Amino acid sequence: MTDPDSTPAKLPVPAPRRPPAGHWAARAARSLLRAVLTIAGGVLALLLGVAICAAIGLAVAYPNMPELSALTDYRPKLPLRVFSSDGVLLGEYGEERRQFVPIGQIPKVMRDAVLAIEDARFYHHGGVDYLGVIRAGMANVGEARSQGASTITMQVARNFYLSTEKTFTRKLYEILLALKIEAQLSKDQILELYMNQIYLGQRAYGFASASEIYFGKPLKDITIGEAAMLAGLPKAPSSYNPIANPKRAKQRQQYIIDRMFENGFITEDERKAAHAQVLQYRAPTESPIHAEYVAEMARQLVFAQYGDEAYTRGLNVTVTVDSTDQLAAYHALRRGIMDFERRQQFRGPEGYVDLPDDPKAIDARVAEALADHPDNDDLKAAVVLEASPRKVLIALQSGDTVTVTGDGLKPVTSGLSPKADPKVQIRPGAIVRAMKTDKGDWTLTQQPEVEGAFVSTEPATGAIRALVGGFDYGKNKFNHVMQAWRQPGSSFKPFIYSSAIEKGFNGATVVNDAPLFFDAGTTGSQPWEPKNYDGKFEGPMKLRDALAKSKNMVSIRILQSVGPAYAQQWISRFGFDPERHPPYLTMALGSGSVTPIQMSTAYGVFATGGYRVNPMLITKVIDARGKVLLEEAPKPFNDSMRAIEPRNAFMIESLLNTVTLRGTAAAAQRVLKRPDLYGKTGTTNDSLDAWFCGFQPSLAAVVWIGYDNPRKLGDRETGGGLALPVWIEYMQTALKDVPQQPLEAPAGVSNINGEWYYDEFGPANGVSGLGLDDKMPQQTTDDEKKSILDLFKTGN
Repeated sequence: MTDPDSTPAKLPVPAPRRPPAGHWAARAARSLLRAVLTIAGGVLALLLGVAICAAIGLAVAYPNMPELSALTDYRPKLPLRVFSSDGVLLGEYGEERRQFVPIGQIPKVMRDAVLAIEDARFYHHGGVDYLGVIRAGMANVGEARSQGASTITMQVARNFYLSTEKTFTRKLYEILLALKIEAQLSKDQILELYMNQIYLGQRAYGFASASEIYFGKPLKDITIGEAAMLAGLPKAPSSYNPIANPKRAKQRQQYIIDRMFENGFITEDERKAAHAQVLQYRAPTESPIHAEYVAEMARQLVFAQYGDEAYTRGLNVTVTVDSTDQLAAYHALRRGIMDFERRQQFRGPEGYVDLPDDPKAIDARVAEALADHPDNDDLKAAVVLEASPRKVLIALQSGDTVTVTGDGLKPVTSGLSPKADPKVQIRPGAIVRAMKTDKGDWTLTQQPEVEGAFVSTEPATGAIRALVGGFDYGKNKFNHVMQAWRQPGSSFKPFIYSSAIEKGFNGATVVNDAPLFFDAGTTGSQPWEPKNYDGKFEGPMKLRDALAKSKNMVSIRILQSVGPAYAQQWISRFGFDPERHPPYLTMALGSGSVTPIQMSTAYGVFATGGYRVNPMLITKVIDARGKVLLEEAPKPFNDSMRAIEPRNAFMIESLLNTVTLRGTAAAAQRVLKRPDLYGKTGTTNDSLDAWFCGFQPSLAAVVWIGYDNPRKLGDRETGGGLALPVWIEYMQTALKDVPQQPLEAPAGVSNINGEWYYDEFGPANGVSGLGLDDKMPQQTTDDEKKSILDLFKTGN
């Protein structure tokens, strides 16, 4: 028996035995074999599972697969798109921004980029890429995250018919649908569906739309680098969006370029060039032509015809507007309004924000503050960082800082005074507006409160060439061209004169510019003592000079002579609603209501020799397949369009030419340096509205400026000072290459001593004078009276 406390005897340790030669090689071989068998078994099991499931599916599920009418009769939700007459995109409407492009028109580089990253063996499998399944199976062995093996056909099946949930059942249906699709559609048809249907971020569906949205260019002009960037979007549009995630998008783009090279789609030189290309992206809100009011008008007209289908049928609408004219009109009206705004009292900053003490935190605070004050095109929102009467430092939304000095501070001088009211004072943290001048300097200003409208039309066709419904569509969507009913003031006088021409008046008719007074019994309401704008009375003067100087007393006497009721019916020939122009003497001064588009059409009657042509906007509507649904062409003149006689139109043209030659609109011919210009300024009572309406025979244009809630523009603000410069700036572009068109006298008129008369009226038979017995103005001397009366007697 062994003593438990005794130490056990140590047994000898045998020496380790050396393994036989080749032992380690054999173990490695066995391990590799087991791994290969495991992988092969897994792959075989996967393939067997797919085969079994496919067999079961074919037997059970295949008969219940949905019909493929959505694919065979593919009708994608295509947006409504509005184009200018010269093919520039003006607007797009619809939840899905999409352009359908047939596979033959999709450039090879775009197709190659998609195939390289999504399905390189697309043209070599039958809908399910079994080699891809094996690769995915091998990659998934030992990995927690699985890799998919969806072909383009399977993605088409999923996008059209299935949810995105990752379940075995959904995958089975995806495979079965892919097989069915491959049996009924060609490879090109499947690829065409995929490249037009897939979502690519920024509301873009399909690669053609994405090319426009991300790069601002048609798909046919895409480069290898741009195609690779777009091809990276289907996997995760939000994650690889180059606008939101440029770094991540760049990495995927570079990988796709390499895949294109590896698959033989591009050469080594093309690969290097694509890697080096710096991509230029289009700003998401870019709208270079600024035709928002035009596009909205077209949208309303199309919606009235097609209803909700207008936004899904892919209708392409062509309008009459010319993109060059439109941009010129936009800038001209905007400049006119901002020039007026600089003459106004500074109303104070748009708000204030507390700036942090830490300079590093200022940029974030500025960005946060300006989020509620978006830029208005070139009218930038800014936060003041430093302020003094001599210098103001501002930070823009872009993160740039700008120093404003000198003349750039004049519009806000009152806000920089140390004694300024705290509500209008410009101090650090103030939110203000700034814009660049023509010289490239910065100036502080403010958002305008005044509004405006501009429209130009072709008198002979009615085609609208340019239309700007307000200062900024984002700020005010009310279309002043079509919807603003305003008093036309003196710009309405040519239509009163036109009615007088029919009664025997002519340019040589002498009318007394003497004071007038109407008691309550005459007016039916309250006493009325009209005035001329300048407050002066010049006594007897020719009709031609009276219109050139816009003499109110002369217009009233003319209307008194022809009769308000007659004139009210006469103006309906020009498209005016008689009910909006009550038959009172105030109608002579433009006290009725008109819209700018009405005035453009009405002045066009004079330009066409007496024909009234209704405005036209839409010329063509085609669907996504190119089928023409609507096509409008200008109508030739016919008797139903005749508004006034050619000789009446000619006589008024002659008078309006004098207005631009030596009257209130003389700046027109002085700047544009051409004699074939005709028009009339208009300023309403108390300067509530400023107008200029005019034309060259090929183009009529109207400008209006005023407040939405009518209030005085200013004692010295007139149509000639406010609206005329806008008209002139636009016409400098619109008439650049238009040949001059001198007046040609029609039959039925004669020129006697330099003045035009109707043949039947002449100097002896027409109205030679009016109101000459009325009291002469006191400021007229006896010698002046004598010379005026002599003028009347001779008709010169």
